[in-house]
Amino acid sequence: MYFSQMFLPTLREVPAEAEIMSHKWMLRAGIMRKLASGIYSFLPLGLRALRKVEQIVREEMDRAGAQELLMSALLPAESYRESGRWEVFGPEMFRLKDRNNRDFCLGPTHEEIFTETVKNSVRSYRSLPIILYQIQTKYRDEIRPRFGVMRSREFIMKDAYSFDRDEEALDISYKKMDEAYRRILDRLGLDYKVVEADSGAMGGSGSQEFMVISEIGEDEIAYCKACGYAANIEMASCPKLEHTATEEELPTEKIFTPNIHTISELAEFLDCAPTKMAKTLIFKADDELVAAMVRGDRELNEVKLKNVLGCTELEIADAESVGTATNAEVGFAGPIGLKIRIIADYEVAAGKNLIVGANETDHHLINVNMGRDFDTEVHDIRTIAEGDSCPRCGQAITLARGIEVGHIFKLGTKYSEQFKCNYIDESGDERPMVMGCYGIGINRLMASVIEQNNDEKGIIWPVEIAPYHVIIVPVNVLDETVMNIAHNMYEKLVESNVEVILDDRNERAGVKFNDADLIGIPIRINIGRKAAEGLVEFKPRNSSEAVTLPVDEAIEKILSQVKNH
Repeated sequence: MYFSQMFLPTLREVPAEAEIMSHKWMLRAGIMRKLASGIYSFLPLGLRALRKVEQIVREEMDRAGAQELLMSALLPAESYRESGRWEVFGPEMFRLKDRNNRDFCLGPTHEEIFTETVKNSVRSYRSLPIILYQIQTKYRDEIRPRFGVMRSREFIMKDAYSFDRDEEALDISYKKMDEAYRRILDRLGLDYKVVEADSGAMGGSGSQEFMVISEIGEDEIAYCKACGYAANIEMASCPKLEHTATEEELPTEKIFTPNIHTISELAEFLDCAPTKMAKTLIFKADDELVAAMVRGDRELNEVKLKNVLGCTELEIADAESVGTATNAEVGFAGPIGLKIRIIADYEVAAGKNLIVGANETDHHLINVNMGRDFDTEVHDIRTIAEGDSCPRCGQAITLARGIEVGHIFKLGTKYSEQFKCNYIDESGDERPMVMGCYGIGINRLMASVIEQNNDEKGIIWPVEIAPYHVIIVPVNVLDETVMNIAHNMYEKLVESNVEVILDDRNERAGVKFNDADLIGIPIRINIGRKAAEGLVEFKPRNSSEAVTLPVDEAIEKILSQVKNH
């Protein structure tokens, strides 16, 4: 492709809306343009890279034995009403009516549709297992679209669904998808972690998230450098503690703590460490009030608490509800005398002579001990912290932020039972198929690659998904010798199936170099004053050094690097 013929509207200034590096470079490099909040058009350069990401995903899914199909993005409401998710999705689902007033939606996800398709086509155990996938546009009306295509209202997703006879067979399909996802991320050259995750509304017996390490990630992960353990911070386990405190249990005493509402205020007032305190938080779990206790220096993990309680909705109780439960203002709740269910964290159970709220405004109790002064259930309900012990090997935990690019679930029979997606086994009995669900975001993968591969000049594309492999930059397009070499190299590379841009613009060399760096083409060939000697400069985008080579050697080096990816 000749640069002069390309539709490549680059920007010199950083758009005000761009908060993160990938968003900034995708706009500046002419990868995409914004249509509306959370809605983007991919321009020719961006579409080439996007299609290459899709192809890597497609190759690895096919390699794992999955079969590609394509569902409609316009879906009838009946399928979602049958599963109950027409109401569950709420305002996040784009809804519309046809001319006959029939309800439809723009598909946010396709569990129901795949299940119905298999239900109507597969009956015998001999047809299982099946893994089907599509690469399809999804629509979710995000309340706050941000970070470009990282969280948008329209996005491209590969979603796959497996149908098996039993849990053991599901484990095999799940492992195939896990391995396929790892190969995808490896081929993209991404630094990532595979973490244990909460299944949330998807249900099922287990799930894993594929997290690309990035400071701008919306999720926090905990991992162990020693043994490889990794989990979303919502799921990271905190080990159960033994009673190690040897101090004698002291008599409980009520003390006056006027206008003290926070742990830091209480620590300063009593001149003691937050580790000696246990805060009691009152929640509304569905329609029931419950109390949760964690050590004063810890954060309560609401996902863990929700899983312990088995509730659908969990929210911090309002002041009126707290007053009803404790007979005190917010900030003075404690476990002694509470008439509601209490869940305490392991560290609270292991503590001695703790300081807690007295269920009386402006008062706290000191020297409170579980078992002697109050009884409670004990569970892991706190958020793991940097340096805590790994639940698997005991070494120190490290925290990092990550971008969730993929998520795989063991759905079990949740949808197959709802839709009567059954098969006939060897004995002639009818059984529900056991399902798995596997999603990976194509746009997010592309943006994540840019997030991890850029510098102050622009994008640094890996060869495998670069929109073009090589850009040839003749420094002076009016020099016949320079242009002859440029055209000769261009033709030879094109004949060898190398994707090449020839920058034939009559611009200053600095402008051309800056544009080449901005759009991130992996290899730049500069043709200048040594052209008469048959020499060119070979300049990798990820290096500051250029190597002078004879034309034929430069071509061989290009072919070697491109063909090895």
